[in-house]
Amino acid sequence: MVTRKSRSEIDRMRRAGRIVAEVLDLIETELRPGVSTAHLDALAEAHIRASGATPSFKGYMGINPRRPFPASVCISIDDEIVHGIPGHRTIRAGQIVSVDAGAIVDGWHGDAARTFYVGDPPPEVAELIDLTRAAMMAGIAAAVPGNHIDDISAAVEAVAAQAGLGVIRHFVGHGIGTAMHEEPQVPNYRTGRPGRKLEAGLCLAIEPMFTLGGYAARIEPDDWTVVTADGSLAAHFEHSIAVTQNGPEILTLR
Repeated sequence: MVTRKSRSEIDRMRRAGRIVAEVLDLIETELRPGVSTAHLDALAEAHIRASGATPSFKGYMGINPRRPFPASVCISIDDEIVHGIPGHRTIRAGQIVSVDAGAIVDGWHGDAARTFYVGDPPPEVAELIDLTRAAMMAGIAAAVPGNHIDDISAAVEAVAAQAGLGVIRHFVGHGIGTAMHEEPQVPNYRTGRPGRKLEAGLCLAIEPMFTLGGYAARIEPDDWTVVTADGSLAAHFEHSIAVTQNGPEILTLR
């Protein structure tokens, strides 16, 4: 169900969002060759819980009814798009690392993601990362009262189309509130349908996922990790926002 949030409810989401932003900052400072993804996950969970919040992802059923997600953050590397499971593998120089984090405060969720590069990225990889971030910001800028969901989708897709990047279609942005995934869905491509009209109090997670290849994806045997079907590199950025009368407000900032 799509619900408009009150200012007090948005305030609680902002608290959750601030913790998520702190987690992503923390992981960025610790991200270096030789560090294990399990270590990064442990740091994230410790910070979330020390801040009085609960990890959104740990135990989440999501797309897989057979196996709850076992970690507090998703860490996806190179051709992994989303939902990478932290474990014993270590980070290496020259890798793209996408980190998705979520936290719950008083029953309200914050959800955000960033993509990093370990070292100095080649030009095409730097462009992939920069344009995925830019597309997220373009989508956020379109989230104003009176617009529709497809206006956000069109703004995101336009950035990818100009550079010839692949736009993942199987996984999209979403509403957010007392559940991490609420209606409406927010595709990163034009659907040809206006979708829900935006109004103040609507909270969304806008999260483009672009690739250097095509849009097709598949799920690995771990039942969670989503990879590009053609093995191309992927990037992922996400902010949770509130639509307000004064324009979009990003909730996942420090």
